[in-house]
Amino acid sequence: MSDFAWAIIGPGGIAQRFADAVFQMPGTHLHSVLGRDPTRTGDFVRHWTRAGKPRPRVVTELAALLDDEAIDAVYIATPNSEHGAFIRQCLLAGKPVLCEKPLVPSASVARELVALSQQRGVFLMEAMWTRFLPIYEQVRVWLASGAIGSLQSMQSSFCVNVPFDPQSRLFSAALGGGSLLDIGIYNIAMSRWVLEAAQGVCPAPVRMNASGTLAPTGVDQRAIGTMVFGDGVVSQFVCAFDGVADNALRIFGSEGSICLPHNFWEATQASLTPREGPVQLAHAPFRINGFEGEIDEAMRCVRAGLVQSPRMPHAETLAIVECLDEFRRQLGVRYPFEVAAP
Repeated sequence: MSDFAWAIIGPGGIAQRFADAVFQMPGTHLHSVLGRDPTRTGDFVRHWTRAGKPRPRVVTELAALLDDEAIDAVYIATPNSEHGAFIRQCLLAGKPVLCEKPLVPSASVARELVALSQQRGVFLMEAMWTRFLPIYEQVRVWLASGAIGSLQSMQSSFCVNVPFDPQSRLFSAALGGGSLLDIGIYNIAMSRWVLEAAQGVCPAPVRMNASGTLAPTGVDQRAIGTMVFGDGVVSQFVCAFDGVADNALRIFGSEGSICLPHNFWEATQASLTPREGPVQLAHAPFRINGFEGEIDEAMRCVRAGLVQSPRMPHAETLAIVECLDEFRRQLGVRYPFEVAAP
């Protein structure tokens, strides 16, 4: 097959990691980059102009990107508030989309875009890269085999101490900021993944509770959440921009436990501690930088003519954003771009 050609919308920090993975992967290349700041976009393209790969092009208008038949798919890495508009235009133009998490900040918009993807038959996937990391394949094996018995609970943390800046996308209500959407989504998504791996399916939570602290801009600076699922399985988590934690994911069962001990969202190590017997350690490094798994999956699905990924399906994206909506509702976080409820 010919090289798979990617376009990037939003050449920020996370897009650098995406471009790095694409550059090192065989059979794919970066074709075009669209950004608001021409200077910054030009710098991004110059940085990723390397020997052995076609030179990426700077695109100044979305229409030009959408009209380019050489582009196989679009990766969207803009601030959260802009995801929906770009996804919609790409889908209407027939361009497959891999969009950074969260797909969009609210469930109502997510449902609309998923419906559009399915109606148009155009691929759409949320870039939940953690689900594709090699170490989680080992964790899945442990869970599916009953190595820890029946699943009982999970605990996770994702806390970083970030100086408050009202102009930062992390703290800006206009840009869809807040700890839940930026980092807490990993706690929610991987809690759901654990249930899926252990039980074959993740049911909707039967109860959710949230507490936390809001920044002066009105977004959540810290959120503590509890999700209670069927059979009494509980997930507890904290995500924050104003503190530190071990940032581990711990999974507890009737016969043992599993721990991803540090930065679980980009983990390469895990341990299994059975009720009896020695601790088992697993190590699974990235092939490149961790993004290669979701990129491989997106390219595979697009080439197969799929509308969604079986490994990160639309239903899972909707379930995650519905949890985010409920936690935000309980915390009193509302974004200015959201339509007022009737």
